[in-house]
Amino acid sequence: MGIKQRNISARKIEIANQFLFELDKHLTELKTGQVEKSIELNELAELLHIVPNHMSDTVREVLGKSPCEIYENKLLEISKEMLEKSNNPISEIARTLDYDPSNFTKFFKSYTGLTPSQYRKQKTEHLTI
Repeated sequence: MGIKQRNISARKIEIANQFLFELDKHLTELKTGQVEKSIELNELAELLHIVPNHMSDTVREVLGKSPCEIYENKLLEISKEMLEKSNNPISEIARTLDYDPSNFTKFFKSYTGLTPSQYRKQKTEHLTI
């Protein structure tokens, strides 16, 4: 007996797309200082007019990752961009992204293996070679 192909409903795809849209919008607002506090996943679900568990299950089914994983991956990409493209102190970048500086360092290092300052130094050395 072969693996049965799952069909994902148009509504589930719509929910996943709305999740990504609202998340990207929020992260842009956070990065540019239009908002000062990170949105919680239950607040994102509220924006989509669904319960958090349904949003989580649907996003995972459609996109293959949990909302939390997607959020953290996008936050990491923004962090890298800000470290590479600005000379702002790391503590300021951390606060912009609604992190305590020491927690930002732990978050960043857990994903990259480098502290934010090591990452920045590595990228600037790479550019000057």
